[in-house]
Amino acid sequence: MFQELLSVLLSVGLVQGGTWSNPTCAPGRHTITHLFEWKWSDIAAECERFLGPHGYCGVQISPPSENREVTSPNRPWYERYQPVSYKLTTRSGNEADLRDMIQRCNKVNVRIYADVIINHMTGGDGTGTGTGGSHWDGYKLSYPGVPYSAWDFNSGSECHTGDGNIHNYNDPNEVRNCRLVNLVDLKLSKDYVRDEVAGYLNHLISLGVAGFRVDTAKHMWPGDLRAVFGRLNDLNTALFPAGTKPFVYQEVIDMGHEAISAKEYTGIARVTNFIYGIKLADVFRRHNQAKWLKSWGESWDMPNTNDVVVFTDNHDNQRGHGGGGGPLTFFEPRAYKMATEFMLAHPYGLTRVMSSYSWNRDFQGGEDRNNWQGPPHNGDMSIKGPSINSDNSCGNGWVCEHRWRQIYNMVAFRNVVMGTAMSHWWDNGDYAIAFSRGNKGFIIINAGTSDINVNLQTGLPQGTYCDVISGNYDNGGCTGNEVHVGGDGHAHFHISHSSDDPVVAIHIGAKKGSAKKVTT
Repeated sequence: MFQELLSVLLSVGLVQGGTWSNPTCAPGRHTITHLFEWKWSDIAAECERFLGPHGYCGVQISPPSENREVTSPNRPWYERYQPVSYKLTTRSGNEADLRDMIQRCNKVNVRIYADVIINHMTGGDGTGTGTGGSHWDGYKLSYPGVPYSAWDFNSGSECHTGDGNIHNYNDPNEVRNCRLVNLVDLKLSKDYVRDEVAGYLNHLISLGVAGFRVDTAKHMWPGDLRAVFGRLNDLNTALFPAGTKPFVYQEVIDMGHEAISAKEYTGIARVTNFIYGIKLADVFRRHNQAKWLKSWGESWDMPNTNDVVVFTDNHDNQRGHGGGGGPLTFFEPRAYKMATEFMLAHPYGLTRVMSSYSWNRDFQGGEDRNNWQGPPHNGDMSIKGPSINSDNSCGNGWVCEHRWRQIYNMVAFRNVVMGTAMSHWWDNGDYAIAFSRGNKGFIIINAGTSDINVNLQTGLPQGTYCDVISGNYDNGGCTGNEVHVGGDGHAHFHISHSSDDPVVAIHIGAKKGSAKKVTT
């Protein structure tokens, strides 16, 4: 029914976006989490025990294709972004592990979105054997595991820089035809390359993935991407309705002053909105007043809401890469939670929650010298899975922001209020704001330096609600604070500016006396 309704809306022009822009979430679910560098077996278990029950739509997984093993430094995270072949063997597991994870997650209504690297292969500075046993030679442009040869890569005919690398980001031809940091650049204009890439993606579709995050899309011509996506099969009918297109979101870093615009790609599929998290960081670090968030969205020179995936941070920019200033991350938990709570409460975009592992930062000259560090690992360099503590937090070096109460309860909030407009806006002229989502949810945030003590119109029906920031709605009661909404829709809020969680959020799925809801 959901897919049929979406098709009708598209046909009458009420939903914008490209052919591959429509999320394949199970009904009532609207947020993806990125379980960065998790093993497939651990993701399967997390879908069953946490993501499914708490209303998450899906998981963005790390690249599943065979990659270069980088031993110096010691197995960094970025080795996953240097493909050797399209065999499905990585540190996260093999093809059987991947298939099992996809099946188990879909059984609990959690979709799987694969991060795919189709712009390039390894760096052109070495030879070796990949994680699946395939030989590769970057000097000779030889990747027999696909196979690709020197004929399948851009050369001096397409790239006119002396060393074949990108130097001028103001030249769109150079950005798309030359090598990004010496990563050998595939000739995606060639039908053979398009067929091999599409074959890889179609194999993932056959296993049951719901879509793809396309790495470095900005470095590929929109026409080439459209040609590749046009070769894609519909999703596996054992898991999805017949005729369902894969969901695609393209990594296009456009901070508003780029030679290559995100608008060049939104007619194809969604794009990742990097401006979003940077501007939210300005607000919640108190560099720009929260009252201006009343107009948040397209009027901030961001793409249409149906054309974007939005996020507070991602695996690149939390390490200082990916354009713009520094985003909020788990290293600043108080402000990070507020920004993420606002993101999940506000109607703009398809939301993605980052789930990280920790590393020891070492800033020298303004740069973190340890931002290369890979995931927690055992002595043999295999990934060490997260342990789960009694309070739902993770151990073994995993941060697991998706398990923070203030975040997973707002994932449920978003599910419950989806389809309603933002209304009943209030602000104190500075850093305290509040708004409702129709008659289904209400949030108030105090990011300022003084207490707030106000009676506000919530738009909600009369009753007693659990504040889902300070606690949960469990067994008919609130484990945190309660909010009493009167017959006129008003409620009283007192929030200290020094509170660890200066936010209150209530919704009809956590109203005392009603059935608990994490999805609609």
